[in-house]
Amino acid sequence: MASSSLLRSASQHRLCQCGRTAARSTTLQGATGRRYIGMKYLAKVADAEKAWAERAKEIRAGNQKSMLSILEERGLVHQTTGNRDTIDNLMIDKRVGAYVGIDPTASSLHVGHLLPLMSLFWMYLHGYHSVSLLGGATAKIGDPTGRLTTRTKEHSAVRTANMVNMHYQLKKLWVNVEEYGRKFGYHWEWAWHRELVNNNTWTNKLTVIELLQIIGPGMRLGTMLARDTVKNKLSKGDGMSYAEFSYPVLQAWDWWHMYNTKDIQMQIGGADQYGNIVAGLNAVKYISSNHPDPDVRQGKDADIAQPFGFTVPLLTTAAGDKFGKSAGNAVWLDKELTSTFELYGFWMRQSDADMPRYLRYFTFLPSPEIDALVEEHNLAPHERKAQHVLARNFVELIHGPAEAKAAEANHRLLFGKPSLSSLMETPKDNAAAESDKKGPTPITLNNAPSINITLPRSVLTKSIGKIVYAAGLAESASEGHRLVSNGSLYISGPSSQKKQAMDEAELKFTQIKNWLIADTKKFLVGDEMLVLRRGKHNIRIVKIVEDKEWAEGGKKYPGEGGQGVQKGEDVEEAGELGAKDAGKERKKKSFWSEFAPEVDPNERKSVLYKPTPSGQKKTIIRRSPTKPYDEKEEGSSLVRRRES
Repeated sequence: MASSSLLRSASQHRLCQCGRTAARSTTLQGATGRRYIGMKYLAKVADAEKAWAERAKEIRAGNQKSMLSILEERGLVHQTTGNRDTIDNLMIDKRVGAYVGIDPTASSLHVGHLLPLMSLFWMYLHGYHSVSLLGGATAKIGDPTGRLTTRTKEHSAVRTANMVNMHYQLKKLWVNVEEYGRKFGYHWEWAWHRELVNNNTWTNKLTVIELLQIIGPGMRLGTMLARDTVKNKLSKGDGMSYAEFSYPVLQAWDWWHMYNTKDIQMQIGGADQYGNIVAGLNAVKYISSNHPDPDVRQGKDADIAQPFGFTVPLLTTAAGDKFGKSAGNAVWLDKELTSTFELYGFWMRQSDADMPRYLRYFTFLPSPEIDALVEEHNLAPHERKAQHVLARNFVELIHGPAEAKAAEANHRLLFGKPSLSSLMETPKDNAAAESDKKGPTPITLNNAPSINITLPRSVLTKSIGKIVYAAGLAESASEGHRLVSNGSLYISGPSSQKKQAMDEAELKFTQIKNWLIADTKKFLVGDEMLVLRRGKHNIRIVKIVEDKEWAEGGKKYPGEGGQGVQKGEDVEEAGELGAKDAGKERKKKSFWSEFAPEVDPNERKSVLYKPTPSGQKKTIIRRSPTKPYDEKEEGSSLVRRRES
C-alpha cells in the first residue's frame, strides 16, 4: 500500500510540485476518488528536478544564459512587475508556469498576437509550463483597454465561430513550434508541458456570490478608477459600462484560477496590458492571503510562489507605425484572410532598419547568426537576404515548412529572374506539389481546407450524410452516410441520444449518429451555424443563411438540386444504400437530372419512375389525373429510356 504522501486528491487536475520542478501527473481514478503516483513517475520527476538544478548551476556560473536574459536579448521584455533580478532568480530556481491570454474577438490571430506568444514559445522550449488561454468568456464583454468606443456586440454564433477558428490556429501553432524548434536543437523532453485552455471552462461555473466574496474585497475602486483606460473612456470616449469596468476582475480571476489549479505564476501580455497584469497580480496575492479555505492559502505566501508578469513591446515599424486590428492594417495568420504568398510578401516589404529587430522577435535563429546575416545583407541590400530569411522562417512557423518553401519559390518566380530549370522545378503551390505524391495526403493542421463555408437553410431538410457532402467533408452523399455509419464524423453539441439544445458557452464535439432530419436543427449554434469535424483536423464551420439570400448569391453547393448528376454520386448512392424508399427517391432524382432535365421540377411530382417488366430498361410515364398510369403517353417527349 502506498503511503499517504503519495496519494493526492483527484477532484481537480493539479501539478505535482517537487522542489524546483513542476510536471504534469497522470490521473488514475479509483473508487476512493484518489490517484496513485507510481515509482516510475516519481523517478522521472526526480530526473527532471536534477536536470533543472544542474541547469541552474550552469546559469549561475555564467556558462548559460537565464531565461529572462534570453527574452531580453530577443527584445521581448518591455516592462516587468517588480524587481528584475528577483524575477530572474525565481525563473532560474523554478520551472514557473506562464500564460498568454487571447480573446477571440476576430476570426483569426494576427501578427500582433505573435509577440507575447513568442515569449511563451521560448519559455516552453526551455522547459517551462506554458499555457495559451483562449478567452471564450471574456470575449463576450471585450477588453476596453486603449479604446474610446464600445465594441460592437456580436452574435453568439459569430463568437463561437471565432473561438473555434482561434482554437485550431493555436493548436496548429503549438505543433509547428515543436517542429520548427527541432531545427535549432530544441528537442522535446518529458518535463515540457504546454496547454491550450478556454476560460469558459471555469467562468461559466462561477457564481456572482463566489466572485464577489473571494476577489471583490481585493479590487479597490480607487485604484480601478485611476486607470488611464477608465479615465480616457469616461472623459474622451462614449462612456464605460459596468461590464467593461469589470473586465479586469474577470481577467484577474482567470489568473487566480490557473495559479491555484495549475501553479501559473506569470502572465505575459501586450504593451497595453500592463495595468491589467498589475491588477491581476494584486488580486492573486490578495486571494492567496485571504481565501476562506485555509488549505487554499497554505504555502502560497512563500517568496517562490509569488505571482509576477511582464509585457512585450508594441509592434511597430522603424517609422513608428503600429500593426494590428485596431490600427486597420492587421496581417492575419489565417490563410483564407492573408495567403501564405501575401504573408511572405508582407515581410519582404519591410525596411532594412527593421530586420535585426524582427528577426529576433519572430524567429528562433541564434543571435550571432542574426548579426552575421544582417552584416551580409548590408553588403548587398538590394538582394534582400534578411527579408527572405525572415519571411521564410515566419511562414514556416505559422503554416509549416511545405507552405514556406512554396511561398518562397512563388515569390522568387514572380519577382526574380529564374532559369528554365528553376521554372520547371518550382511548385505552383503546396496543393499541386502534394498532388504529385502517390497515395492520399493525410489531413494535418497545416494543410486542412478552409473551415468557413455558407449553406442555405434548406440544407437542414436533408439527411446528415448529404449535409456532410454539401459541407465538403465527403466526396459524395453516399460517402457521407458511410462516414456517419463508421463513426468518423463529429458535430459540435450534445450527444445524439439526449437531443437537447447545445450549450454554446462551451464547444464540445460528439460523434454523429443517424438521427431524424428534424433533429439536425437542435445542433445549431445561435440558430445559424453548424460545426462539423471529420477526423482530428478537418473542420467545417457552416454558416446557415436564408434560401433567398443564397439564391441571390448565385452559388451552388455539392449535391444541390438542379445541378444534374455529379460524378455519378446519386446513382452510386442509390445502388449502395439499402433502404428501398430512399433508394427509389434518389434514383428518381438522378434519372430526371440525367435524362429529362427540361422537365420543370414542379411537374416532376406528377411523374412516376417505373421499371419495365424485363428489368433491363427504365421508363418514365406521366401520371394521369384520372388514372394511376397513362400508357398512351409512353411515346411522348417526356418518355426516356436507358440501359440499366
